[in-house]
Amino acid sequence: MTRRAKLWRAGAVFFGIVNLAGMGFALAMDETMHAMAHAFLLFVGLGAYLLWKTVTTWAAAPSADQLTQAPPLPSSGRDSTPKLGDQRIEYLQRSIDALALEVERMGEAQRFKDKLHPERDEITPRKKDQ
Repeated sequence: MTRRAKLWRAGAVFFGIVNLAGMGFALAMDETMHAMAHAFLLFVGLGAYLLWKTVTTWAAAPSADQLTQAPPLPSSGRDSTPKLGDQRIEYLQRSIDALALEVERMGEAQRFKDKLHPERDEITPRKKDQ
């Protein structure tokens, strides 16, 4: 665990302890709304911590593509599976090509629409009688 992660964890523990103590103190002083605010903050902090833990665990886990790829053959001298970065670049290239095709189609439709409608500049506005 990095130093930064340790600091965040310590801050989260401190946040939880302060809110738990604040909730107890507010209940002792018979301030229910104040105690509910501390309980709410305690649950928000706990939820944020659990979400952070889930996201970091999910990000560190290998993806399904990496798990289903066959390992390279021992007889080959180099890695025969494509790198993850190459897959991402190829996916981006396909996405950009599809986007360019859609933009071209929209341009064709606009040119066709402009051909069908007469020019609006040819219509002159009527003059007011003076």
